[in-house]
Amino acid sequence: MKVLQVILALSVLILIHELGHFVFAKIFRIRVEKFYLFFDAGFALFRFKPKNSDTEYGIGWLPLGGYCKISGMVDESLDTEALKSEPKPWEFRSKPAWQRLLVMSGGVLFNFIFAIIVYIGIMAGWGETYISNEDNSIYVNELAYEMGFRNGDRILKFDEYTPERFEMLQADMARKTAEKATVLRDGDTVNIYIDQKMIGDVLNSPGMFDLAIPFVVDTIPASSPNHAVGLMKGDRITAIDGHPIEFLQDSRHLLADYGGKNTELTVVRGLDTLQVPVQVDTNGLLGIYASIPGVKTKSYNLLTAIPAGIRHTFSSIGGYIQDLKLVFTPSTEAYKSVGSFIAMGQIFPGAWDWYRFLNILALLSIMLGVMNLIPIPALDGGHIVFTLYEMITGKKPSDKFLTVAQMIGMALLLGLMILAFGNDIGRLVR
Repeated sequence: MKVLQVILALSVLILIHELGHFVFAKIFRIRVEKFYLFFDAGFALFRFKPKNSDTEYGIGWLPLGGYCKISGMVDESLDTEALKSEPKPWEFRSKPAWQRLLVMSGGVLFNFIFAIIVYIGIMAGWGETYISNEDNSIYVNELAYEMGFRNGDRILKFDEYTPERFEMLQADMARKTAEKATVLRDGDTVNIYIDQKMIGDVLNSPGMFDLAIPFVVDTIPASSPNHAVGLMKGDRITAIDGHPIEFLQDSRHLLADYGGKNTELTVVRGLDTLQVPVQVDTNGLLGIYASIPGVKTKSYNLLTAIPAGIRHTFSSIGGYIQDLKLVFTPSTEAYKSVGSFIAMGQIFPGAWDWYRFLNILALLSIMLGVMNLIPIPALDGGHIVFTLYEMITGKKPSDKFLTVAQMIGMALLLGLMILAFGNDIGRLVR
């Protein structure tokens, strides 16, 4: 299911991106020779050319992207034969710089528009649900503990920034390269100074700040072995067989020792403290759902979902640009977090879930758009930079220069792909 979702998501996003180039090329009457999902590299799984059309449509065999081959343009195909003749009226190179700029920007523009549309649909259909950082505490992993954070800390600020969403705490700390975290600990305000050399570790250590969940009973399903033991909604479990626990996470290693056995819970109910006998299943679970604190949901209708979707899209774009800034800052070692299709597959759920799939699809569309704005010649960003240079200086780069730049850009992209696959393989081995 994960593999199918990756293939489906990539196929949709590649088509959307290339459609952006295609539409603007057609608007300016530029001939499009090929429109392909995936690369054919001499062999296509499927191809057809409509009657009276200049464009061949197809599906290639190499699933590393897709392309829209535009006449008279130096692209990833490195086909320079057509460039040896005089420019034709229908060719890319014969058009004004502003038209060429729009053709090259079309893919990124369509990716961002697509993300906006998807987010509007999500907001209108499901609303916006998140865990508020206000009044919620963290449960730390080894890295967070090493940096000075402790279970039960409530993060107030990173430098002067006040985080709103709990699930974004780790990303906020990394993106803002925060030098200081202000936390509330046992009623006192404590400053934790962050070693900037550890930002790379932050990006490569998921789950630094888990939500510290008080073990308060929410529901007990009928299938639970403890459905009728007398526990009630709102009961707070404070000890297991006499061992005190503060948070739900504290119970896990204790319950693992009682798998398939009976034990006793200390429960606080109002002003009373009770002892409740319970059964632990063979997986070390009680079959009890705990209350999740601080969950907030914003509801939207179709009209209010439009500005919410636009706002969320631009916020995500800004966040991903900050991520890329970290990647290209060697001192942070953020490049170690770069991943390939393997890492992408891990973020999809194991079962089909429209809400999660659409959220991931919109985010990947933003990532694809931002990535293509990087000023590497083989990417849209490189072509955009050359076109802007021409518009500002009035000097157009030669076809030979563009061809060499394209080859250099493709070599850089190949290196980036090797880095991404290497990181993923290294993580799998570890």
